[in-house]
Amino acid sequence: MAKKTKKIETPIDQRETFVSIQKNFADSDLSVPEKLKTLYALQQADTAIDKILQLRGELPVEVENLEAEIAELKAKSAHIAGQIEEYNKFIAENKFNITDCDAQMEKYKAQLENIANSREYDSLNKEIENQGLLRQIAEKHIGEAKERIFDKKNELEVIKEKISIRTDDLKAKKEELANIVESTAKDEEKLRANRDACAAKIDDRTMNAYDRIRQSFTNHLAVVSVFNGDSCGGCFNTIAPQRLIDIAANRKLIICEHCGRILVNPDFE
Repeated sequence: MAKKTKKIETPIDQRETFVSIQKNFADSDLSVPEKLKTLYALQQADTAIDKILQLRGELPVEVENLEAEIAELKAKSAHIAGQIEEYNKFIAENKFNITDCDAQMEKYKAQLENIANSREYDSLNKEIENQGLLRQIAEKHIGEAKERIFDKKNELEVIKEKISIRTDDLKAKKEELANIVESTAKDEEKLRANRDACAAKIDDRTMNAYDRIRQSFTNHLAVVSVFNGDSCGGCFNTIAPQRLIDIAANRKLIICEHCGRILVNPDFE
């Protein structure tokens, strides 16, 4: 009894052409006509899913952008609040320094009453003057910090107002998106189940080519039927008579020589 040889699968090349795929398109558990019908059904399911996604429009992206903007505004708000807290600590430190300066000046003034000579008098007056200068510096620091706090609080109010507005926008966008998703959820679930069922019947090489050509066109059409009896339903260029015969026969994979889409029998519609 002759030993059955096991077929070796050739690795999928992302750059391979449909010509190479055509050669082993018929090598499948499905018949060629059934495989072509499955490809067309796969395209129909994907097109219907695309239409549902188009209903959502830019809403998912808008929701994502609003969430990112709100997160950024909240981070900025927290940073400014932290700055205000640091300014308040700085004010407290300088108030303590003022109290200390006042205490030192009172001490030196008391010592002036018991001085022994002019040198000691000059030294104490110098210390009193230095403490007065330190006190003025501390008061200046407090004044500047209070101005910074005032500016930061105004900035914080502007950011909080923006957060409030963006949060309302986000809520409205989420509700709008949720309504669309809810209204199309059942249809989308059925379409995706149908899509997965079709994809499961198609070999990996053909699926890879199908996905590749879908991504190369803005309308995502990889499988189209003959339009108006003699034209490609994708690019609308005229199809050669012999190719029209091959398409009608449903015996092999036919590719549009102009746009590269898979052409199928219009009877599939």
